[in-house]
Amino acid sequence: MRTSHLLFALVLLGCTSKPDQSNIAKWKEEIMQVETDFSRMAGEQGISVAFRAFAADEVALLRGGKLVIGKEALYSRYSNLEPNPDVSLSWKPDFIDVSKSGDMAYTYGEYIFTRRDSLGNIIGDTGIFHTVWKRQNDGSWKYVWD
Repeated sequence: MRTSHLLFALVLLGCTSKPDQSNIAKWKEEIMQVETDFSRMAGEQGISVAFRAFAADEVALLRGGKLVIGKEALYSRYSNLEPNPDVSLSWKPDFIDVSKSGDMAYTYGEYIFTRRDSLGNIIGDTGIFHTVWKRQNDGSWKYVWD
């Protein structure tokens, strides 16, 4: 979690002067749309497809107590996962902030992960997610931390 605090601090460093509030509002809407699209894709096309599609080249994820660093490692981790109708993941940010320059953002909120066990019982798990987003050269947003 210390890495996420460092990334959070780096995002805040860009927020020292008063930004144009209309741009901030517009960028927050962009991030909300990207989060919505990301979660929708995870539900419709599968978790692995969505996590690969929205990742930046310099992505880092914390999974199972280990860091997955870079898009190649991410692809390797998710290469064997096929969409599974017995598994679902959804989320929605409760909070969004964007740097004054509009090139970095972060979100957090609750996620819901459900799966069906071998007896057909649905097992649900909820938790808190924290995602750091970076604007790409083409203007799109990709996550660099999740």
